[in-house]
Amino acid sequence: MYYVIVKKADTHPMEFMGFQVPKFITKKNSDNVIFEFKIDGKIVRKWVNKKDILLLSDDKDFYTKTMQSFKEVETQQQKLVEDAKNRLNDTIESYAQTMSDEFESFEKMRESGEIPCILKEL
Repeated sequence: MYYVIVKKADTHPMEFMGFQVPKFITKKNSDNVIFEFKIDGKIVRKWVNKKDILLLSDDKDFYTKTMQSFKEVETQQQKLVEDAKNRLNDTIESYAQTMSDEFESFEKMRESGEIPCILKEL
């Protein structure tokens, strides 16, 4: 059995995936590796560009340790992203409230006649 870790570009928040495969096919001058799986009794082939493969190994322990390490980093980074999203949402809410308060203050000044605005005449 072979163990594979593949980069998943542009699939945030998932940046990688791991799987095991009984067989693979490639050539030195090829840019791809073909992984063969058996699903429901049928052979299924999946082409993966070599540059997207982080690990192709027959060492299950190393694969497992590497996957765990990547998952820990991913979890830490996802938490940072979630925290940043929450801070951004708080900032957006504060911005919206500040602008609403500013508009309300301006409208009060406009209604009092302190601001030259033709709108009252329309």
